[in-house]
Amino acid sequence: MAQDAENTLYLDLKDGRVTIKMFPTDAPKHVERIKKLTREGFYDGIVFHRVIDGFMAQTGDPTGTGTGGSDEPDLPAEFNSRSFNRGAIGMARTNDPNSANSQFFICFDDCTFLNGQYTVWGQVTSGMEFVDKIKRGEPPSNPDKIVKMQVAADVDASAEKPAASGAAAE
Repeated sequence: MAQDAENTLYLDLKDGRVTIKMFPTDAPKHVERIKKLTREGFYDGIVFHRVIDGFMAQTGDPTGTGTGGSDEPDLPAEFNSRSFNRGAIGMARTNDPNSANSQFFICFDDCTFLNGQYTVWGQVTSGMEFVDKIKRGEPPSNPDKIVKMQVAADVDASAEKPAASGAAAE
């Protein structure tokens, strides 16, 4: 099945590329926000400030403290029927369900106890082994960073794979 490039993210970590399928039908405002911030380069260089073994890795705070966000207004909750399984990506928030902004987390393991309490907006489809290598800690002493995050539709396809040999441009 071909990927929907407009709703696919490339999350580059120190160990490799993670591919994320986004769910615009289930969480349209969250997906729109993630894509907007990604296209602005907001996530590039941001640390994973809270990484709990057997639970999740959280990022998306420009201050690196877990208390910051983007300049955009907070989002209303978009709870959906998606499940927080291994590789599920949810939006972090305060105790207020309508306070999600830019922070998100990736589940290392089954986190179904979060179902219906946080918005699931994506799922890792490849590269989960790289997520597993993110340094643990609250916060980690020398935290891993997002090297680069891109919407797949924005990535030059010719830079991703070499052109077929012998093919002539017309």
